[in-house]
Parts: sequence; structure tokens; C-alpha cells
Amino acid sequence: MTAPDWHVREDCSPSVLVALYLRQALGVRHPDELPPLRGVERGPDASEGVERLWRRYWDMTVEPEAHPSPVPLELLPGFGTHVALPSYADALRDAAAPYGAAALAYAHDAAARYERMRRSYRGYAGAVVEFERRAGRRAHDFRLDVQVLPLVQRGVWWIGALTVAVSDSLRGDVAAFDAAMQPILRELG
Repeated sequence: MTAPDWHVREDCSPSVLVALYLRQALGVRHPDELPPLRGVERGPDASEGVERLWRRYWDMTVEPEAHPSPVPLELLPGFGTHVALPSYADALRDAAAPYGAAALAYAHDAAARYERMRRSYRGYAGAVVEFERRAGRRAHDFRLDVQVLPLVQRGVWWIGALTVAVSDSLRGDVAAFDAAMQPILRELG
């Protein structure tokens, strides 16, 4: 019998940060349960069309393998390689265009802070071992992607089928983080 195989990939993706920056700047509400980023002003409510296009862009950004685009994507000038939109997304392209420099600066600053924090923390093995101890069995095979983000509220939120967002404030607290990951591991493991 082989041991179960689990894989956790942690990141603070600049592409996800840019998408969330645009979410706030453009006044997009989705995902409703995910708190806003620290230090980013929320714009007026987005139009229904921009909100719909942003949701598709969000899905492709968070889990690109699960949400491939049916049409070719074009990079949005001013955002480096972090924003790729379908040609029909003119409303989102026009609304997002003025925020390129600010969104990139925010994303790179947050990613740099995460890199400093990441080096000081152990991996996910402890949380999985704790899950296995409580469950009285080995964890099943699973994959989990974790995005560590500078959110105003402390916690863990599902943002995709295999992806969670974790606030950086929670991620920096080893005991609280391990405890907060237990419900996620119960769902997956």
C-alpha cells in the first residue's frame, strides 16, 4: 500500500493581487465573502457588464487550468503579463486600463512582503499531521493551492475549487493558521 499523496502549493501571486486590486478599484463585489485588500480604495459599483467580465477573468486567473479561455487572450497594456483578457472584453479592458501602474506597484510590494514572511514559516506538513491525528487515518490524495493575501480581515476563504485565500495576518500566526486549515483539510483529506 502506498502512502497518500498530497500537494500544497503556496503563493502570493502578483496576478491574483492585480485581479483583486482591480476588483476594488472597479467596484466589483464578487466574490462577496472575500474581504477587501488592505490599502486599496473601493470605487463606485461596477456595471453589470464589467462585473460579469471580471468574474470570468478572475476564474481564469485563480485556476487557469480549470477555466481555460475559449478564445485567444490579449495582454492588457500597462499590466505586464498579469492581465490577459479575451478580445471581446472591451468594457473591462477600458475600465481597468488607468489602474495598471498602481495595481502592479501594489502587487509587487505585497509579493515582496510575503517572500520575507514565507522564509520564516514551516510548511504544511504539521497541519496535515494534525489532521491525520484527529481523523485517525492518513490523509487522502489531494491538491490545494493557497494564496496568501493582504486582506483586511483575518481568515481563510475558498476562491476556487482547489484554491483558498489566506490572510497574511493569519498565515503569520503558526498555531492559529494550523487550526484554521483543519476544516479545509477535512474537506479535502
